[in-house]
Amino acid sequence: MKAVIQRVSQSSVSVNQEIVGKIGQGIMVLLGVADQDTHKDADWLAEKIINLRIFEDENQKMNLSVKDIGGQLLIVSQFTLLGDCRKGRRPSFIGAAKPEKARELYEYFTDIIRQKNIPVQTGRFQAMMNVSLINDGPVTFILET
Repeated sequence: MKAVIQRVSQSSVSVNQEIVGKIGQGIMVLLGVADQDTHKDADWLAEKIINLRIFEDENQKMNLSVKDIGGQLLIVSQFTLLGDCRKGRRPSFIGAAKPEKARELYEYFTDIIRQKNIPVQTGRFQAMMNVSLINDGPVTFILET
């Protein structure tokens, strides 16, 4: 699995000009599922994201997690994260999971985070989406299992 995470003061995702997910302070997650990914990968990534200390404490040090600040997550499936651009001029998506597997792991991943009592909003799987965010910092990390 590959995730691009951004610390945000707010973020939303819309489909056909209708907002389907919206959060305040928290983490915007763009999530890509690879063909070889498993539930173990989703478990590890979920724990990493919710415990990663990327929010500032009273001394302006990155010392707090999204759990610590009572933040939210907006999780959007994005298979293009698995695009291989090393050869040619057109990305290859051969390493991306098939839609059925990707959906199952995406939903599993979001369920894990909900079970940890972190408020979660999502995009719509396989839909054309517009994502809006205010990146706080800016702070952006790329995580891979």
